[in-house]
Amino acid sequence: MASDVYFIPASAEEDPEILAKKAHRIYSILGFSKKIKQGHYVSLKIHFGEKKNTGYINPSWLSKVIEDIRSRSSRAYITDTNTLYVGNRSNSVEHIQLALSHGFDPQNLGIPVIIADGLIGQDDGEIDIDLPRVKTAKIAGAFLHSDALLCLSHFTGHILTGFGAAIKNLGMGCASRAGKLEQHSDVHPWINPKNCQNCMTCEEFCPSGAIRQVKERAVIQDKKCIGCGECLVVCPHDAVQLRWDRDNKRVQEKMAEYAFAVWSLYPERSAFLNYLVRITKDCDCMSENGKTISPDIGILGSLDPVAVDKACADLVLENNKKDVLKLANDIDWFYQLAHAEKIGLGSLDYTLHCLE
Repeated sequence: MASDVYFIPASAEEDPEILAKKAHRIYSILGFSKKIKQGHYVSLKIHFGEKKNTGYINPSWLSKVIEDIRSRSSRAYITDTNTLYVGNRSNSVEHIQLALSHGFDPQNLGIPVIIADGLIGQDDGEIDIDLPRVKTAKIAGAFLHSDALLCLSHFTGHILTGFGAAIKNLGMGCASRAGKLEQHSDVHPWINPKNCQNCMTCEEFCPSGAIRQVKERAVIQDKKCIGCGECLVVCPHDAVQLRWDRDNKRVQEKMAEYAFAVWSLYPERSAFLNYLVRITKDCDCMSENGKTISPDIGILGSLDPVAVDKACADLVLENNKKDVLKLANDIDWFYQLAHAEKIGLGSLDYTLHCLE
């Protein structure tokens, strides 16, 4: 059965008030607000953008949607999770400060900014899904206790997954640091002896006692390591390294399974808005404005994350007369969509409803 996807042309150059009305028009058709009750905790999952990057969804484009949600529940909040890599978004203090600098000010939004996995990425829980790649997904704590989820995704290219949109925003974006590590790597982190200064900060923060001192440097014991990624963030000398999973098919499939885990928390109370504007070669995690690979196209919405992502990819290819996503990063991006449909996250078959 085909899923409904709604599309309205839009450009980042339009007045923010116009874009806010367009987003709200699609949002209203989805009927998401009717499922929200007073007292519900409502997560608005977004990417706040990395420092020096301006490609993220502008908070002013969300004003009408947020106003609608606030009329239903006083417990809505806008959120993201801390990053696996070290930087301004690897802890909640600096992450919130960065969000504020990008315009996500609670005074203007009318809802608070909350980092879903806590101060340093340790607030999480596990969901048993028993899927081919992932048996138990490690999800940020705030999502485990929420009642509804509105996933707000900026469609971009991506170096590992070909593109990032709703599936990536769910899978990578809602995972805790340990969950992100599981998706990015099939092995535990290691300590580069050239960088290690033997300060043993990593040992102090390791929750499983997996780090010990050997010949005046730190060493991670694989048998004890639980893959939480804490050492990656706390090391002051950039000595802890990841063995990145270069099999993009495996990464995409793990990401889709993590997305399924999050979606399974509220399959009847989730909705997805994708922004096909400022479409760049790389994702908004880059600390710079990336190369644009497509003209602005519009805003899409659906109750099906697979269908809305497939519709976005189709529109990008149609508008550019070629697969600019594959040309940008030489990645077969279809793996995430095919696997997501296979495990029951959504449908590749959709009906596109074009709004004026």
